[in-house]
Amino acid sequence: MSYDATRDRVEHYFDRTATQTWERLTSDAPVSGIRATVRAGRDKMRAIMLAQLPDDLTGCRVLDAGCGTGAKAVALAERGADVVAVDIAPEIIKIAEARCPNHLRRRITFKAGDMMDPAHGTFDYAVAMDSMIYYDNDTLVGLLKANEGRIRGKFVFTLAPRTPLLMAMFRVGKLFPRSDRSPVMIPHNTVTLSNGLRIAGVHGRLAEVERVTSGFYISQCLRFGGRP
Repeated sequence: MSYDATRDRVEHYFDRTATQTWERLTSDAPVSGIRATVRAGRDKMRAIMLAQLPDDLTGCRVLDAGCGTGAKAVALAERGADVVAVDIAPEIIKIAEARCPNHLRRRITFKAGDMMDPAHGTFDYAVAMDSMIYYDNDTLVGLLKANEGRIRGKFVFTLAPRTPLLMAMFRVGKLFPRSDRSPVMIPHNTVTLSNGLRIAGVHGRLAEVERVTSGFYISQCLRFGGRP
């Protein structure tokens, strides 16, 4: 599927089907055992990603691409960053705005729309947690190439690693009608993505940071561009 088609499908899922589930998962409310492992995995991954950026972000403009309910945006603003927090789902953005502490509101601009829209401007850093996991290798290469000049420092993002478990889940998921399932998470191999970037003439360096496995949550943190 094209970037636009996949993006629209993600919007439909999170804005119409999964809003309440996502709101509960990202809160302190009790959840089932499986969802608790996903919550723990996401909390750990968020900390890993934030550790890739400076503790003091005063004067820095940071893109939170696919900000969800706003936890990363708040953490970045607490470090002094001016954050543009974008999510494709307007209902999710409403939750993020409601959760934002009053003293940080002037530092965070929440926007509903395409996380990679050039109209958002240029940035010192960018983070994208579990918001690029639905796109194939060629699309990711195109996204990173298109945004290489817009992000001056590190672009820290996550992908689903190509593990036997995730490949099995991917194959099983393809058996179900598209209207009956969430957007397809596509497992990736870092070497394949790196080769694609090189062939496309992208100069930034792609590096693996750390993998998190927590129940059904399996995610690989990657760093692109900036200094190693």
